[in-house]
Amino acid sequence: MQLTSNSDKITRDYFDALLIETRYLDAVIPSTQMTLFGEVFNTPIMTAALSHLNNTTQNGMTIYAQAAAQCGAVHWVGMGSEKELEEIVATGAKTIKIIKPHEDNNVVLRKIKHAVKVGCMAVGIDIDHAFNSEGGYDNVFGLPMKAKSTEELTEFVQAAGVPFIVKGVLSPHDAEKCLKAGCAGIVVSHHHGMIQYAVPPLMILNDILSATGGSVPVFVDCGIESGMDAYKCLALGAKAVSVGRHLMPLLKGGVEAVARRIDEMTAELAGVMARTGVSALDKMDATIIHRRAF
Repeated sequence: MQLTSNSDKITRDYFDALLIETRYLDAVIPSTQMTLFGEVFNTPIMTAALSHLNNTTQNGMTIYAQAAAQCGAVHWVGMGSEKELEEIVATGAKTIKIIKPHEDNNVVLRKIKHAVKVGCMAVGIDIDHAFNSEGGYDNVFGLPMKAKSTEELTEFVQAAGVPFIVKGVLSPHDAEKCLKAGCAGIVVSHHHGMIQYAVPPLMILNDILSATGGSVPVFVDCGIESGMDAYKCLALGAKAVSVGRHLMPLLKGGVEAVARRIDEMTAELAGVMARTGVSALDKMDATIIHRRAF
């Protein structure tokens, strides 16, 4: 029997338990500009690696990419055809392609090669779709998946030739193995409650940052719905954040609706930065965050 995930609620409760102190004296108008893998972006609020948005609205994946490009935001994309990825990159969005852990490594390698060929700024793999809830290997839309070893991950990193990112890291254990494999970034995520009682990404973030020692950017995914949520992630050490399900209902409003919300969240982030004396993303200070006692 498949239970309804409670991990999203736990994650939301954790976000809401984090409180902010203000710092007005000597504060200035802040900048939300971010540099990642040699590219400059207007915001650290990125799209998430979603898939199959064309089932939600016509040309949903392209709309999603166009909105990111319009906002000057990093665009992430999940499953999809080669043609769809080519259309996404053609929008001008600086795109990171996340590939499922297909059972056949040749499929993974072929998808890496294609993503690099069409101009993705980085590629990566989603490690948390390896197993199903019954202890066997997962199957996604009829495609067999399989857990990957550190050695296999190393092979993918070496084949890419561009920054390689692992999505679905929720422990220092996996973070350390990602570094061993030569990964260039980590996405802390429980994939919308892939497992019951998953630790909230922000609760485990500091341990993962300690394990990586600042050697690679660490991103946060899951449950981010506002500039305030983004601020909390960034203050606690994340390089940037991904927003997915919060944006999905806006696709029916087209590019402008999605872009407007990304811009609004960026403005919300700037508002909190100004009121806490943070002038730029590299000036974030974790001591501004306080955990509410229950």
